This record gives sequence, structure tokens and C-alpha cells, in this order.
Amino acid sequence: MSALRFSGRTAIVTGSGGGIGEAYARALHAEGANVVVAELDEARGTAVAASLGDRARFVRTDVGDPTSTDAMASEAVTAFGAIHHLVNNAAIFADMQLAGLLDVDYGYLEAFMRVNLMGALHCVRSVVPVMRSTGGGSIVNQSSTAAWMGISGFFGLAKSGINFLTAALAHELGHMNIRINAVAPGPTDTDALGKQLPREFRDPLVQSLALKRLGQPNDHIGPVLFLLSDDAGWMTGHTIAVDGGQVTRP
Repeated sequence: MSALRFSGRTAIVTGSGGGIGEAYARALHAEGANVVVAELDEARGTAVAASLGDRARFVRTDVGDPTSTDAMASEAVTAFGAIHHLVNNAAIFADMQLAGLLDVDYGYLEAFMRVNLMGALHCVRSVVPVMRSTGGGSIVNQSSTAAWMGISGFFGLAKSGINFLTAALAHELGHMNIRINAVAPGPTDTDALGKQLPREFRDPLVQSLALKRLGQPNDHIGPVLFLLSDDAGWMTGHTIAVDGGQVTRP
């Protein structure tokens, strides 16, 4: 397997100003890709792109706004000439409100879904014309094991939608030679998880996993880069759990 599977290709990674998204951006860059750090937080996005150096570009992007994602795609083409890969990682999570489906404020719920569900569709629709014009490409959506657990309220609802979106778009995009899959991370040790999960709940959570540790951002790199690469050339429409055995199905 070549260490430079993405040499000469351009990848957009949304929400890559930190956490798992930053890990994806760094790994793609290390394997030769031009990387667009598509991030809403200008300071963090600029810092990641600057640390990568050549072949990296920060583009301020609000995935909840299709005008912004269109601009993201346009700037990627201006900088690097094409778009071959997209990772839809951006989501509201670290500062997510804690509320149930029966009591979450409707305005907040609509804003949340605009980012956590519709944001992936906005980005796909923005990049597909470019991918199609150059012969195809590959996309990975960031789902979550919350999609299958029925206990995560509107976060799980959004991620269930991501799984359906992935399957549905596989059929719409396949004839364009564009593949789309998803990964569903389990509990991963990031700053965002630290804000949502009190430390006293960590040990019971870890003990519930088949592999007795929290995930690390690097645990997700291999599956995502595999799905983006030609190594997964006959895979599309699937959601793969990367979760230490949190969700196991026969």
C-alpha cells in the first residue's frame, strides 16, 4: 500500500480546526493530499492550515449555510484546481444543549439539524458538480453510534439521518463514479467529549465497551482514509462503526 495514496488529490475536511476532524486533515496531508481546512472558527482553522504548511488552505465555512458551502467548493477549486474527496465531519457537539426531544427549544433544534444533518447534504451538493466534472470522487460522512442507541435525543436523531443520507446518496451518486460511506465513532477522548461527559461517568462507559478504553482521534483515521481511497473502490452506501465494540450486531 502506497504511503501517498492521495498524492495530487484535493480533500475538504469540514470541522477540522480540532479534534477528530483535525486528525483527518493531518493524515490526508501526510499521505500527499491538498487539504482544505473548512472550519467555522477562524482562529483554529487558520492555525491548523498554517501548521500543515504547503498544500493546505483554510476556508471559513458554515456548513449550515449552502451559500457558504458553495463558496467553500469554489475556493478549493481556485486553490487546488479540483475536489476529489470530502469528509463531512463538522457538527455541533461540544457545546450541545442537554435536552430531550420533548423539551428542546424548536428554534435550537432547527439550527442544530441545519448543521448536524443538513450540513452534510449542503457540502455534498456543493462539491458534486466539481467531482463529476473530473471523473468522480469519494465522500465520508461522520455519523455516531448514537444513531443506533435510541438514548441520545436529537443528536442521535441527526446521526440516524446521516446514515440514511449516506445510503440514499450512494444510489444518486453512483452513476457519477462518486462513492459515499460513513463512519460511526464511539466515545472518543476529545475536548468535546470532555464537555459532554462528566468524568465520573467515564469508567462505567469504558467498562461497557468490548475494548476497555475510550477511542482516540487516531483510531478513526485508518477507516476514513480507507473509505476515501481507491482501496475501497467497490464500497458505497455503508456506515461502519469504529467504537471499541460499543454497538455489536450479529
